[in-house]
Amino acid sequence: MNVGLFIPCYVDQFYPSAAIASLELLEKFGVDVTYPMDQTCCGQPMANSGYEQYGKDAGELFMKNFGDFEYIVAPSGSCTLHVKEHLLSHDGTGPKIYELCEFLTDVLKVEELHVSFPHRVGFHSSCHGLRGLHLAKPSEIVGVDFNKPVSLLEKVSGLELVTLDRKDECCGFGGTFAVFEEGISVQMGKDRLADHLSKGVEVITAADMSCLMHMEGLLKREKSPVKIMHIAEILNGNSIHS
Repeated sequence: MNVGLFIPCYVDQFYPSAAIASLELLEKFGVDVTYPMDQTCCGQPMANSGYEQYGKDAGELFMKNFGDFEYIVAPSGSCTLHVKEHLLSHDGTGPKIYELCEFLTDVLKVEELHVSFPHRVGFHSSCHGLRGLHLAKPSEIVGVDFNKPVSLLEKVSGLELVTLDRKDECCGFGGTFAVFEEGISVQMGKDRLADHLSKGVEVITAADMSCLMHMEGLLKREKSPVKIMHIAEILNGNSIHS
């Protein structure tokens, strides 16, 4: 299995522990992982702001780094969706990109995780992963319920997963939305956090570090003891951040 690990730029710069956990987790399941050292941003911020043409060079560099892999895996639903929709071929040729949890469930078909995380945890379903990558069933859709990241968390010994009142509500980050609509973004984040906090969570996790980064900023401003952790860190058996 020829796998290239794509680490989004904000994860690389601000949350390297999530990147390291992603690599270690894949290697635990026998995946031969390559990390292209020249990788940079995939161009998603420009595209989300309506300036996709300015991200063309970033997209070309991405394909130069990852075009020869069979699979590309990334610990980020939003970046995965951008690459899938804007950079990769849709004719079945070339590499296939998967969000990390999606790769673990759909390709590796992980059945067991021999790790423990004895804490009360809230899971945040990020919008791109939920409605773009279909990592879970949105609440507005009628059908059989499923959630790929949650199915992995349920395999972690000692982890107590809370049931939220609004399981797939947006946190308000939205990339550049948080910059241009700061007030709305902050209030949405506070509303999302209130649901988690009312359930007495110790940790909030997600498959997107960007959403967690937004909520972490709000938690820190309130001096909350609640921690945020990327799901890869929990699945890898990491301890709570100090």
